[in-house]
Amino acid sequence: MTNKEQDEHYILPAEWEPQDAVLLAMPHELTDWSYMLDEVKACYKEIAHAIVRHAHLIVVAPDCTSARNNLSDIPAGKVSYLEIDTNDTWARDFGAIITRNAVGNFRVNDFKFNGWGLKFAANLDNLVTRKMYEASVWNADYNNCLGFVLEGGSIESDGKGTLLTTSECLMSPNRNGDLSREEIEAKLCAITGAKRVMWLDHGALEGDDTDSHIDTLARLATEDTIMYVGCDDPEDSHYEELKAMEEQILALKRDNGLPYNCIALPLPDAIYDEDGDRLPATYANFLILNDAVLMPIYGQKRKDELAMQIMKIVFPEHEIIGIDCNALIKQHGSLHCVTMQFPKNSINKEILK
Repeated sequence: MTNKEQDEHYILPAEWEPQDAVLLAMPHELTDWSYMLDEVKACYKEIAHAIVRHAHLIVVAPDCTSARNNLSDIPAGKVSYLEIDTNDTWARDFGAIITRNAVGNFRVNDFKFNGWGLKFAANLDNLVTRKMYEASVWNADYNNCLGFVLEGGSIESDGKGTLLTTSECLMSPNRNGDLSREEIEAKLCAITGAKRVMWLDHGALEGDDTDSHIDTLARLATEDTIMYVGCDDPEDSHYEELKAMEEQILALKRDNGLPYNCIALPLPDAIYDEDGDRLPATYANFLILNDAVLMPIYGQKRKDELAMQIMKIVFPEHEIIGIDCNALIKQHGSLHCVTMQFPKNSINKEILK
């Protein structure tokens, strides 16, 4: 590859690569959290405290006074606040997707966020990345990708040219319905620097508003390891779909032709909302940080402990931190969904002071 080609070839880093900061968008009275604001703020506070032990925290909110009060015991040098209007708090899906070239330059890729296929209002969330860029958060160039709908929770990258995604989400007619699978794949590869895309066609969780985001189902945990949601209970309504997904995952090959280490996480016991509808609880919605993994848990002692033990096997050098996400699951999301990490050296140094 020539020097010019290196400069022009940007790739999406893996989540396990070193990070500068993590984004949280704080709940407020105008979000769907309004009826349970104190409960969800307590969850966000726990997540924030875990993050600042391993990376800088960037908080966005329409009015940062409440956020500052909630996080008042976090030292000022570990958190930055930006006043930006938001519809909701799912930073993974409207947050910037940052790519890097071989010489260490970064791009802020600003994709269109349309509320998971026009399900929910997203006009304010769709502007967050642009407003953060205008606030000089990143040491990066801006890449306008607003003609293409993409959410961060819908793709996984190994940082070496492989993406993992789901057809149910990316082929949703209310996202990029005018594009074929091949055209979507070409678009993804052009922007993220991927050489290949691995598609899963099964695995939908009940109550999932995202149309099967990959981060609820299967994760590239290391270059050679995929962690996924398993189900061994034939009586569970997810059994057939998750078994079909498992078969696809076991058949996947690495770029070098070797099989992946495929490690199943347990499916949490069913959690239901007040109407009796099942919620999409999953242990796959974990966040990899510098030297730590934040993992959603649900007050299910046996399965929570098993999931954390499995995580420790995959990440033996990382601290495994369980975060009770029963509050988050009430709005059909979990820990990874509310966070977005940014690669090391991508953040403007002034923000990190």
